[in-house]
Amino acid sequence: MLLSYFKKAIPPVIVLFLVMIIHYFITYFVLDPTRRFLLPPPHSIIYEGFFVPKHRDEILRGLLITTKVSLIGLSIAYLIGFITALLMSQAKWIERSLYPWAVFTQTVPILALVPLIGFWFGFDILARIIVVVIISIFPIIINTLTGLRGASRNLHDLLTLHNANRWTRATKLMIPYALPDMFTGLRTSAGLAIIGSIVGDFFFGRGSPGLGMLLKAYGQRLRTEELLSATLVSCLLGITVFWSFSYLGRKLVGHWSESWSS
Repeated sequence: MLLSYFKKAIPPVIVLFLVMIIHYFITYFVLDPTRRFLLPPPHSIIYEGFFVPKHRDEILRGLLITTKVSLIGLSIAYLIGFITALLMSQAKWIERSLYPWAVFTQTVPILALVPLIGFWFGFDILARIIVVVIISIFPIIINTLTGLRGASRNLHDLLTLHNANRWTRATKLMIPYALPDMFTGLRTSAGLAIIGSIVGDFFFGRGSPGLGMLLKAYGQRLRTEELLSATLVSCLLGITVFWSFSYLGRKLVGHWSESWSS
């Protein structure tokens, strides 16, 4: 088991070393010394971001707030998205009524709405959660609806022969069949939730400082080491959430779903 994980870890570690070599090459051989502040070397980024107590504490507090907003917003988006998809799967007229609004959440220019959301709901946690919900809900609705609609017609006919009602049909057939697609939607929306939290934080610019507000402050002051450290933490947060849902999906449905078995 450990050998298998080790073999899987080798390729990304090799890529990481190559990226670091390219990074060092650009810093010391491409950039003029007077412009080296634009891309500090990796060891300087790591030191300033994680070994200077003041900077480390700022970034960790921002990480905590961004994680909190992302997970709360993703949970709300999942609840609303699941209920919406379930309703849409029950009747065509419901789908025709709600589907355009689901698409609207995907196409709405969120940056144009950010100031309005701030004026309506304030500029702290609640407003950022709303941004996360708007950005992350669409993949949950679409993937869940696809899964709910994917059950075999023969299985539906079998339940019809047993006089199964809508509730029985949904809980015994449609929802279990939709689980792999639900996790696909959740895994996609998890990354979007992180982005939504950072975007909302970046543009609201008030309230408790999350990673987005720190990125904005570091960028405005040309504190490149801290800026890249916060960016790295944001990426690691997104990867962690993505892998967490991937792991959960494999554990729950991997033993019977081919798409999640590997």
